[in-house]
This record gives sequence, structure tokens and C-alpha cells, in this order.
Amino acid sequence: MNLSLKKQLELDAVQIRKGVIEGTYNAKSGHPGGSLSIAEILAYLYRVEMNIDPKNPKMENRDRFVLSKGHAAPALYAALANRGYFPVEDLKTLRKSNSYLQGHPNMNHVPGVDMSTGSLGQGVSAAAGMALASKLQGGSFRVYSILGDGEIEEGQVWEAAMFAAAKKLDDLCIVVDNNDLQIDGTLEQVNSPYPIPEKFAAFGWHVIEIDGNNLDEIEAAFAEARTVKGKPTAIIAKTVKGKGVSYMENQVSWHGAAPNGEQYDIAMSELNKAEAALEG
Repeated sequence: MNLSLKKQLELDAVQIRKGVIEGTYNAKSGHPGGSLSIAEILAYLYRVEMNIDPKNPKMENRDRFVLSKGHAAPALYAALANRGYFPVEDLKTLRKSNSYLQGHPNMNHVPGVDMSTGSLGQGVSAAAGMALASKLQGGSFRVYSILGDGEIEEGQVWEAAMFAAAKKLDDLCIVVDNNDLQIDGTLEQVNSPYPIPEKFAAFGWHVIEIDGNNLDEIEAAFAEARTVKGKPTAIIAKTVKGKGVSYMENQVSWHGAAPNGEQYDIAMSELNKAEAALEG
């Protein structure tokens, strides 16, 4: 990856994180932890990987993205706003009763959202259906989906995994956000889905393991996924929940809690410093 692109993506990731904090602080609710962990992945998808046009969100041959872990909507909204789908200022309206940016993505109201999600386990099924449609149309677009590692405790995920492999959906690429924390604790404490790579491989998927906060590894993984034929790809991305905000990192308490005024100031100060360093 050339240095100018990497710097742009690092800046995108910081700005996505700022959007997450801005939204959840103003909403006084939301899910910052698992939104912050996927900033680099979303930055790469929306800046480099996907065939999209923010000026034409319904472009017929666009690549599709499904946020299966729909509670991480603050990150998706920030990524979309950062790429020009709607004003960044609107992120402050997150979860307000009169806002189109509700707590989970709604494809009927938010430009750039390809599927309404929130019921865990269901988004990846929709993504598999989209990938089948692409296959029937001769591979006219690719489909991407991000799942939570806690989410893959849902049985429907594995029905979708079986279906995608059976139909040889090589236009489907999922990312499992493996930050090892879910709402009630660690994965081991709640209902361990480990070993995750071996499970997807057993279901007939091509599996890639990466550091999901490392842009070089993200780039290599998506490039490899494009070469895979005859099977879907699962990227198992080890990430840090709450990444980029010091007091949120690896703290399960920030799965579904919003920062107060003092916490907001600390988080934005840290992110503004990171942004300034990249822009300097």
C-alpha cells in the first residue's frame, strides 16, 4: 500500500471513530465499543475495495455491504458520511426520534444502506441472498458483510454459511469482528464459538486470519478474497473493542454505553490529536 493511500485510510478510520463518539454522545445511547473496532475495515471497504458511487447510492452494479452486527450502526453511518452519502453533521442526530439515523440501519431511509439489520444472525443470510443474485447475473457485483464474534453464536449464521458454500458464492466475503467481547463478557464466558477459523473452513469457506486494525493486512486479505473461486471467503479479523479511545479499549462495559460529557471530551481530544498528526 502506498504511503499516501495509507495515510488517507488512517485519517478515514480516525474520522469514523470521531463520528461514533459524536453520535453516541449526542444520543446518550448506542454501541461505541464494537463500532470503534471496525473503523479500519470500513475505511478500506468504502475508500478502496467496493465499487460504489456516493452520488448514486442505488447504482445497479454497485457492490453491496451488509452490517450484520447492526448495532454497530454508528460506525457505518460515520463511514457513509465520511464518503459523502449524507452530511457529517447529521451524525449528531443518531437515535433521535425525528432522525433518519436510527439505532440500527434502515435501508428505506439511509442513503448507502443496502439492508436493514439489527436482529443478530440475519444480516449474513441477506448477504448470501444478494451474492446468489450476483452469481445468477454473471457476477455483476460483490457482497461484503461484517459479523460480530458474539453474533456467530446464532444458529442462523451457520445455516447461511452452509448455503453460501453449497451455492459456491465466491462473490461473498464476510468479516468476523473478533474482538472477543460481547454484551455480557468474553466469548468464553458467554458461549464460546471458538475455534472460529476451523468452523468456517469445515463449512467449506476459504478462511483468512488477520489483525483487523492493520490496514496492510486488511488490504492483503481483500485482495486474496478476490482470487478465490468456487467458495465464499471468511476473514477472521482480530480487533480491539473500543479501539482508538484509551479508556474504552478492551472494556466490555463499553459494548452498549454512551460517553458522558467528561468522557466525550477525553475521547474527542485523543481522536483530534490523532487526526491532527495525520493531517500535519
